[in-house]
Amino acid sequence: MGTRTLVHNPPPEVNFKENFSTPNLLHQSPSILNLLNSKCTDSLQNLRQVHAVILKTASFRDHYVAGSLVKCYANPQFRSLTSSLQVFQQVSAPNVFVFNCAIKGCLDNEEPANAILLYLEMVNSGSRPNKFTYPLLLKACTMVKCIAEGLQLHCHVVKFGLNGDKHVISAAIQMYASLGHIEEARNMYHSNEDSDVVCCNALINGYMKVGKVEAARDLFDKMLEKNVGSWNIMVSGFAKNDMIDEAKKYFDEMPVRDDISWSGMIDGFNKGDRFREAMEVFTQMQEAGVELNRFVLPSVLASCANVCALDQGKWIHAYVRSNNILLDEALGTSLIDMYSKGGCIDLAWDVFEKMEWKEVFPWNAMIGGLAMHGRSQEAIELFSEMTKRDIKANEVTFVALLNACANSGLVDEGLNYFKTMKQIYHVEPMMEHYGCVVNILGKAGFLVEAEDFIKTMPMKANGAVWGALLGACKVHGNVELGESVGEILLELEPESSGRYTLLSNIYAKAGKWDKVERLRGLMKERGVRTVPGMSMITDIKGDVHMFKVGDYSNLRMKDINLMLDKIIQRIKLHGYVPHTSEVLLDISEEEKETSLVYHSEKIAVAFGIMNTKLGSTVRILKNLRICEDCHSAFKIISLIYEREIIVRDRARYHHFVGGQCSCRDFW
Repeated sequence: MGTRTLVHNPPPEVNFKENFSTPNLLHQSPSILNLLNSKCTDSLQNLRQVHAVILKTASFRDHYVAGSLVKCYANPQFRSLTSSLQVFQQVSAPNVFVFNCAIKGCLDNEEPANAILLYLEMVNSGSRPNKFTYPLLLKACTMVKCIAEGLQLHCHVVKFGLNGDKHVISAAIQMYASLGHIEEARNMYHSNEDSDVVCCNALINGYMKVGKVEAARDLFDKMLEKNVGSWNIMVSGFAKNDMIDEAKKYFDEMPVRDDISWSGMIDGFNKGDRFREAMEVFTQMQEAGVELNRFVLPSVLASCANVCALDQGKWIHAYVRSNNILLDEALGTSLIDMYSKGGCIDLAWDVFEKMEWKEVFPWNAMIGGLAMHGRSQEAIELFSEMTKRDIKANEVTFVALLNACANSGLVDEGLNYFKTMKQIYHVEPMMEHYGCVVNILGKAGFLVEAEDFIKTMPMKANGAVWGALLGACKVHGNVELGESVGEILLELEPESSGRYTLLSNIYAKAGKWDKVERLRGLMKERGVRTVPGMSMITDIKGDVHMFKVGDYSNLRMKDINLMLDKIIQRIKLHGYVPHTSEVLLDISEEEKETSLVYHSEKIAVAFGIMNTKLGSTVRILKNLRICEDCHSAFKIISLIYEREIIVRDRARYHHFVGGQCSCRDFW
């Protein structure tokens, strides 16, 4: 590395070379430090003004002032790490404090490689590292997964006599364990006779990261002293290892909780797709009077997004505004995702536009939201704007963009994006991108081309890729290709009920009942159970209601069925004809019609109409793809009952308004 060439471009309106004399530097420094610590933590404008004062008064000569200035510019909310390191470049003979501030700034801004390069400069300059230096650097090695550099740093720790410091030891244990060197981590722990709770926590965390759950549990049980961090590590560790019930058990047993405890449990339920339980934990958190901050709110918003709890999400957004909580990238992205999945894409757009700093994640969330809602042209335009602003697209960007093309039949555009994602944007296509292309071709009816594309893939296609083609075969009624693709899928995923159901649907629509029966027999033989269709209706007086066929747990089910019968009779007068081909049973036409009436989404719509006024919006979340019959019915219902009906199925959103759907019958 060349000497001190990490960055360029000084912050605007600041001349780093400017240097004025002052009669009393020692008198100036304390007040300057107070200004930096009190006025510059949340305002970049204030920081620049104080920086100018520092230059005019020559306070920059004081290493504590210079280091504090480096630290302030490195505040992640300012997105000004370049300025921070530019300030660092101007410090004459920086001491360990200044170096530590710069190293920490790199870590806080997720630039661990730069942190390690700064340490090389530090050693070459003769500045002696201290006990605050190495925990930062060992964490940097963990972030970039460089064990060789970590080993060298460990040697330096010993060389400088810091191998007795608990925080340095715990950081080393954490590094070794996180990078899979669990024996080295264990040896470090046992070689230290006075290992305290910090070191114990580090080793437990390491065990959890590599899946040694029982070793973590055993060490936790043997700890004579535990702090809230010990419990938090166990809760989050169990959750990361898909042991959600164990995580909840330890969470319930915690003697004291902090905001990390609540956030960890909410994240755990989210990870296990147990979003309603996550919302219950959030309710308990509020009842306990725990202050909400920008670190826990993204987790709660993720729960809201996945159960379409729009009212709760709006409350959180209002809370953020009224409490002046910084709308950083994580929180802003979560709000965009929540509004998108809640069916309010315009509110998502409003959040996106009001975010001051936007890296790739908010752009991805917004493009993905527009794609889900069928606003593909806007998604494409937003991607174009993203590239104009030099925001580097990643793998997620192109999944969202390709889905936008698939949802509107933009075949040429989709194929062009797939072709250029590597050539122009240097993003290597992954399995998911190939699946998106199959979906683009299949939905548009290019089934042969989709099959040929799969055969030319550089990797073996997985179930998701073949599943996209099977779904297209069902939509376009290609029984022959559907059968061959279905056989491949049943071999790849013999326990996936959705594959059997989709193939059965293809056979049923073609009237091949013998093959439907064969598939049912195969499912019974393999112990595969179908996933029942379920629909949730949200934000009816603040509650979430779930419906599925044959479930009479709702006390108003009799009234709901009466309303549903009235709705069906009324829409028939307006041209509704039941799509009996959707029924997978070899029964009479009358029985098929009766079966179609009680689809879960129709029950949910009936409940929604009963409990809303004219002009209201009914929001439904369905776990499966909406069927053609319900789709046709909802268009007419939206017209004659004067409701906007928003249905989110497993693939996209359908906005039914005035007898039309936003998908234009292409889904």
